[in-house]
Amino acid sequence: MHGFRLAAEDEYTHAPSADANFNESVYVNAFDAQGRYGGWMRLGNRANEGHAELSVALYLPGGRVACQFLRPPIAGNATHDAGGLRYSVIEPLKRVRMTYRGPLMLLDDPRAMHEPRAALANAPRRDGEVEFELCGNSPLHGGLPASAAQQTMYGRDFSLGHFNQHCDVRGRIALGDEVFRLDGHGWRDHSWGPRHWTNIHCYRLFVANFGPAHGFMLLKITGRDRVTRRCGVLLVDGGYEEIEDLDVWTEWSSDKTPAGVLLGIRTARGAIRARGEVVTMLPLRHRRREGTERLESRIAEGFTRWQWDGRDGWGMTEYIERVQEGTPVGYPL
Repeated sequence: MHGFRLAAEDEYTHAPSADANFNESVYVNAFDAQGRYGGWMRLGNRANEGHAELSVALYLPGGRVACQFLRPPIAGNATHDAGGLRYSVIEPLKRVRMTYRGPLMLLDDPRAMHEPRAALANAPRRDGEVEFELCGNSPLHGGLPASAAQQTMYGRDFSLGHFNQHCDVRGRIALGDEVFRLDGHGWRDHSWGPRHWTNIHCYRLFVANFGPAHGFMLLKITGRDRVTRRCGVLLVDGGYEEIEDLDVWTEWSSDKTPAGVLLGIRTARGAIRARGEVVTMLPLRHRRREGTERLESRIAEGFTRWQWDGRDGWGMTEYIERVQEGTPVGYPL
């Protein structure tokens, strides 16, 4: 990708910078179109803070979600392996595996996560085993900026280095006596650099797969200066096309989380539309203190059915934005 450097060694961990909030994160998602289930897993090493951020979210039939969120201790940044979640590189820049072994909390109504303390305290626990193996079916997109002038995906105060890829996926989810096998598609990313979730003022991220050769990764991001950028790619016949413009129309539920979205997308080849229906929404949040100020961000993670040019696909709708006076700053746009 023009303007970025990416090498096989970037598939592995990097030496932490001096930033107190240095984070190196690996993320995968995987969905089975026939079973209409799947999920995502993320492990972010905060080596200078001595812990990792572990997230597992599995979207099950009937609207249930099985999840886990932990901050397991780590000593350094040599591997992504903490709290039962492990990331392995099988073939650099091509094939990876992510596995989780440990307890999962079962939510019959994920909307209860608007009040996470009560939701997780009351949720039944199940022993869980998850394995996703992802093999890239697209080029790599992104890397480390090759110059100080190069615009990064999220900005220089949030994941300076970042690359992503659409993938074929094989795997399984075991939840107590229930077993769900996956033969489908997904997406992964790997990022490193300083990160506070609250450094994101407002963004909308859309990821979809329509079989092995078509999909998209689209981002609309607005900074604290109210300047908006639109970036991303369409996967068309196995190759990426950079987008030139992106319009987003959101349909909202009564709890101010996205229920559906219409996208207008333009590349050098022309314009298309895609429509997404959020099948299951998992509303999350992040809070931290900065001096005497308490900062809060809404993180809405929606398992989404997508339609594009007669194709049906599956993927994610992710809205991250600061909350001010009780309202997400991007709502109702």
